[in-house]
Amino acid sequence: MRKQSSTYKQSPSVSEEQALSRLTALCARAEHCSGEMLDKMSRWEIPAEAQARIMEHLVDNKYIDDERFCRAFVRDKMEYNQWGRRKIEQALYAKRIDREMRNAVLDEIDDDDFVAILRPLIAEKRRRTQAKSDYEMNMKLMRFAASRGFTFDQIHRCMDVPDEF
Repeated sequence: MRKQSSTYKQSPSVSEEQALSRLTALCARAEHCSGEMLDKMSRWEIPAEAQARIMEHLVDNKYIDDERFCRAFVRDKMEYNQWGRRKIEQALYAKRIDREMRNAVLDEIDDDDFVAILRPLIAEKRRRTQAKSDYEMNMKLMRFAASRGFTFDQIHRCMDVPDEF
């Protein structure tokens, strides 16, 4: 009789040295934040004291810098994913980036930069969307832009809609 394997495999325990080696290699390849590293160590069942020592090493040796990560993340999400401020804020919150740091980095970005991203998105969406009326079209476009994380003011600046919306 065959033994059934579990659908969910538990991560094997990893020693402190192995964890440090894996995390330094990971951070050397791409930007990561402290929250991601802490999540990995928790999954690897690394004790809290060892996590603190590893994090101290990663921060002291500049493998992890949450501000540097935040700047790179914001730049990437704007340029490649074409996200607005609200969606980027939510993603940074999920990665446990400090509120002051999130706001400081996002406040450096001019509102016109977000509008410049949104304008072509709305134009393309307008070409691909069917609606029975101008009102329905505008509502669809507004929902689309809001789902991308753009503010109402930014959306309004990119659409030809009357002020009563």
